Amino acid sequence: MFKKNAGSIDRILRIIAGLALIGWYAFAGGPIWALVGIVPLATGLMGSCPAYSLLGIKTCKLKQ
Repeated sequence: MFKKNAGSIDRILRIIAGLALIGWYAFAGGPIWALVGIVPLATGLMGSCPAYSLLGIKTCKLKQ
């Protein structure tokens, strides 16, 4: 479905950042903009970043 263009470390960092932002909003009363954490969480779980596709960036080492 999606071409993977995010490597393992990239994906892990995106998932951690996304969960941290969402957790900040949900559990510590963070600002509404912290829900932007949904974006890095989703791209980390999918392994594909639309911005990377547009810019021609690929951190994934595996060939597809």
